[in-house]
Amino acid sequence: MGALSGQSRPVLWQLDISHYSEKVRWALDFKEVDHLRRSPFPGMHIPIAFGLTRGDAVTFPILQLDGRAIADSTAAIAALEEYEPEPALYPGDPAERARALALEDYFDEELGPHARFLPFHELIGDPELFAELAAQAVPGPLAKAKGPIGTYAAAYTRIRWGANSDEGAAAARAGIVAAFDRLEAELEANGGDYLVGETFSVADLTAAALFYPVVGPEGGPLPPGQPMPASFERFRESLAERPGFAWVEETFRHHRHPAAHRPTSAIN
Repeated sequence: MGALSGQSRPVLWQLDISHYSEKVRWALDFKEVDHLRRSPFPGMHIPIAFGLTRGDAVTFPILQLDGRAIADSTAAIAALEEYEPEPALYPGDPAERARALALEDYFDEELGPHARFLPFHELIGDPELFAELAAQAVPGPLAKAKGPIGTYAAAYTRIRWGANSDEGAAAARAGIVAAFDRLEAELEANGGDYLVGETFSVADLTAAALFYPVVGPEGGPLPPGQPMPASFERFRESLAERPGFAWVEETFRHHRHPAAHRPTSAIN
């Protein structure tokens, strides 16, 4: 499927374990848009992003579509709604659409950074596990050098996000709990299984995708049961009985249906 047949396939430039990349992957698969995925070595994606967007962005995901390089997951989904309108991720009702977009923005800004920061913070304290996990995000031959890869990953996350900050970790935990509070309040207010209206929308996709590093649902980018540092597992266990935690798992189970295997090229 995919509108404008005959033109080149869309290309998603991604980081495999990134929850923002997962957000766009999910949208592409939900709409069954035939596309290619490219996964550069983490860190190398910065100059690639800079080049693709002519200096407008230094991070992924970036979606190449109709001759454009679209940075930012929200902008990518907006472009996909025009490129392949059905099945729709934006509600048809104007008020519901506005609410869905407002919730997308909330989870992008108030959950996404915290859900990224906290796992990296905890992994810095467990170098062996960090090396194991980091090796899953690099091209095959390089994955064998787990020690250097782990050292690189720890240094990169310190420099990029200040992930060694205990104060930042405390703020991240509080932000994640607040996001669960908001999720559960919105679900209760809507009176159903969805955040807006009676069907799956961009609001649901965004919340579930950005909660994935915390919940670790089946169908997410990381294998089910992926070990994490004990401190992170304790935090996860403190949330596991929340209705929002179960909602993320159920949303992945019922709506995260990957389309046919997408070719991925690793660039190093």
